[in-house]
Amino acid sequence: MLRYAVFDLDNTLYPPSSGLWSAIGQRISLFMVERLGMRPEEVAERRKGYLDAFGTTLTGLRHEYEIDPDDFLNFAHDLPLEKYLSYDAELDEMLERLPLKKVIFTNADAAHARRVLSHLGISAHFGRIVDILALGLINKPDLRAYHKLLQLISAAPEECLLVEDTARNLRPARALGMLTVLVSEDGDAAGAHHVIRRMKELDGILSPLTGPQR
Repeated sequence: MLRYAVFDLDNTLYPPSSGLWSAIGQRISLFMVERLGMRPEEVAERRKGYLDAFGTTLTGLRHEYEIDPDDFLNFAHDLPLEKYLSYDAELDEMLERLPLKKVIFTNADAAHARRVLSHLGISAHFGRIVDILALGLINKPDLRAYHKLLQLISAAPEECLLVEDTARNLRPARALGMLTVLVSEDGDAAGAHHVIRRMKELDGILSPLTGPQR
């Protein structure tokens, strides 16, 4: 029986069209140039290599340069969120109807997550934020991150739904026994149990699984 709805944060609770994730990516690239002295023309390839090998640029940079994660996260997320996000009434109402405990599970930090939730107007729905620091700097899709999540919220895999915009971050969850939902505008399920194009479509998947909604 499902008890927890676990949500990724960036590009999941808000759409890519907001431009926020792209802006964060630009800040990450700027960090690599300004703080580490990389040439701008090499940054894209280096970031791709880090993502492929480690799952995040942060973990790749920590492995190669031993950077301060707090400094990196503060730099990457130093953006005026009001430029990208605003109250989402449909999302707020959908989360209110959803009769499950709601958790954020993110490779970002809790400070960034709280700001995003506040600008979307949905903070009240989430009782727990499991961020990269709570995970001991072990990020998705490392299987250890999912085990740590389950430990922190005291849940069994089959009690959890995971909603993500990145297919590779869903694969470990599915292997453990979680129900997986991919948010993808191209409609490719990529191995997830379900695929939706927008977060508001989650209702249609969960109504048969959770019974009558409030």
